[in-house]
Amino acid sequence: MKSLLQGHRSFRREFAAGARDFLAQLASEHQSPSALYVGCSDSRVVPELLTSSAPGELFVVRNIANAVPPFEHADASVGAALEYAVEVLQVGHIVVCGHYGCGGVKAVLDGHKKVKKLPSLYEWLDHLAPAIIESRLQYVDDDTCWRHAVEANAMQQVLNLSTYAIVRDRLEAGTLQLHGWVYDLANGHVSVFDAAGERFIDATDPSL
Repeated sequence: MKSLLQGHRSFRREFAAGARDFLAQLASEHQSPSALYVGCSDSRVVPELLTSSAPGELFVVRNIANAVPPFEHADASVGAALEYAVEVLQVGHIVVCGHYGCGGVKAVLDGHKKVKKLPSLYEWLDHLAPAIIESRLQYVDDDTCWRHAVEANAMQQVLNLSTYAIVRDRLEAGTLQLHGWVYDLANGHVSVFDAAGERFIDATDPSL
């Protein structure tokens, strides 16, 4: 805790003191982020850092394995944030960002064995099982399977977004776009799902 408080003191000294006007403006205006970012709670993946976003630019939902339960099995927390971002804030983009090495995805690949004594986590991971288990059946190599399962999970959550009427309406109106990303912790690269090629490609690809 001391390190967190020390970090806050550094924040006030090194950032807040020189950004008084910017912070005052943020406080006085309604937030107007351009995107809703749905990511994993993993402490190593910081959405504002990997997108170089300033305060106010992203509306963020983070949970285990970047899950968006489908509407028929909706989680109130995720659903509430989604509704607020789409209906009230009128974001133009929703990004679902998974990451290689995701522990939640690995737990599902392993059959939930290590989390059976954690009832809330066990139930949460059930939302992810179908897409991930399919990856387990397709790939024999464990590391390859894990990587593909992370990708499949991210795209399943993108599909789950369209089970919400407010998302479908905005998609049909052409005022909302959905994006599937995967972040690589080892090299800091983001891969983006390319619908035309049905594959993930490097975010620096000029075709994007």
